[in-house]
Amino acid sequence: MLVSLIIPCYNEEGSLPILYEALCAVRTSESTEERHFEFIFINDGSRDKTSSIIKELSEKDPDVKYVFFSRNFGKEAAMYAGMQKAKGDYVAILDADMQDPPSLIPDMIKVLDSGEYDIVAARRVTRKGEPKIRSFFARRFYKLINRMCDVEIADGARDFRLMKREVVDAILSLSERQRFSKGIFAWVGFRTKWVEHENVERVAGETKWSFWKLFKYAIDGIVAFTTAPLRLATFSGFGFACAGFIYLIYYFIRAIILRIYNEVPGYPSLLCFILFIGGLILMCLGILGEYIGRTYIESKGRPIYIPSDESKD
Repeated sequence: MLVSLIIPCYNEEGSLPILYEALCAVRTSESTEERHFEFIFINDGSRDKTSSIIKELSEKDPDVKYVFFSRNFGKEAAMYAGMQKAKGDYVAILDADMQDPPSLIPDMIKVLDSGEYDIVAARRVTRKGEPKIRSFFARRFYKLINRMCDVEIADGARDFRLMKREVVDAILSLSERQRFSKGIFAWVGFRTKWVEHENVERVAGETKWSFWKLFKYAIDGIVAFTTAPLRLATFSGFGFACAGFIYLIYYFIRAIILRIYNEVPGYPSLLCFILFIGGLILMCLGILGEYIGRTYIESKGRPIYIPSDESKD
């Protein structure tokens, strides 16, 4: 049995040596005559010494494999490339910054060995050490997307998980370019065991996820897994159309039946009303444009990533 560990990397020169030692400790404790490991590092267009460190590890350790991207394609593409490269019966994804503790992997393996589950996924029970405003918006995002989507995405869910081969094959069959893996993991189903752990801070470097990147990622997740914004735009338009019709009847009755007229035309209020409705129309068009734009991108059929270098199997 082969266990593949996928590690997406982007400017992680400070974390890789520490992570490699932790992975070797897992390999030493879990390797048997029947069970072997491979470490697959995906260099997502790093600009520091990440690529040279990975190559050094590959030269001294035959279990280290790698794929280098021609530029930064993002973590989603890196995870997809790693799953394509992996040949293991069990496949795990974990971050290079040690926020996904490798020490949990032996317990994850035991869960899959029991045959009761197909996926063992990590979930943070706290966000200690994370900026409060980021934690606040993250919790609001999970509540919002779970109200909109048909699948449930657990609050605090990480990409860190160990999966059986059939799960990985199911994920790879979804070759969409605009990927939101947390939603894909939930959509494919399978029996999932959640492993809870405290939040762990990075061992080196700084997070690559700015507030703006997280915001765009959240939009990708909502657009990729629900059409609720389109329905919201439709219901809003219908509601304002009904309100406008009622408003028209009110003034018709007021002027024709009750003979009550305005001496001064309400130009300011009329202008505000037109601007408000115009803004609503533009908002609805923007929501529609998000979906049309993603359809356009998918129709091009561009590859999810382009490798510039790859280790030989």
